[in-house]
Amino acid sequence: MPAEPIRVLFLCTGNSARSQIAEALLGVLGGSDFAAFSAGTEPHDLNPLTVRVLAEAGIDWSAARSKPVTEFLGQPFDYVITVCDRARQTCPFFPGKHKSIHWGLDDPAEVEGSKEKKLAAFRRARAMLEVRLVPFVEEARAARR
Repeated sequence: MPAEPIRVLFLCTGNSARSQIAEALLGVLGGSDFAAFSAGTEPHDLNPLTVRVLAEAGIDWSAARSKPVTEFLGQPFDYVITVCDRARQTCPFFPGKHKSIHWGLDDPAEVEGSKEKKLAAFRRARAMLEVRLVPFVEEARAARR
């Protein structure tokens, strides 16, 4: 009988970029070993550049939506990962045994300038999350054994 998937919740303020990208990437990198979710403390609409940079990575994220963190209160998680300082400060309490991790990343949605400059910021965020997720996946799998 296969083990239950490792449940991971990514939190940021708006749930429009960083946490969405992390959720999508973990779904690919972790496969069926993980159940990835994301939410925001003050959710905004999903940023179209999030969908675009994920499409560039071969991930169709067009049906995704921003979700409030309250949607997940009371649910158990193995890991709660904040990807911005504001979300870390306002993260609600999640019951049960889980590990809290903080990956402070700049918000690509806050970048000003040309579309190319904004797109570059989203690509950097995607790359930085992938760099963090690859070892995270291996460590979480190893901890489960």
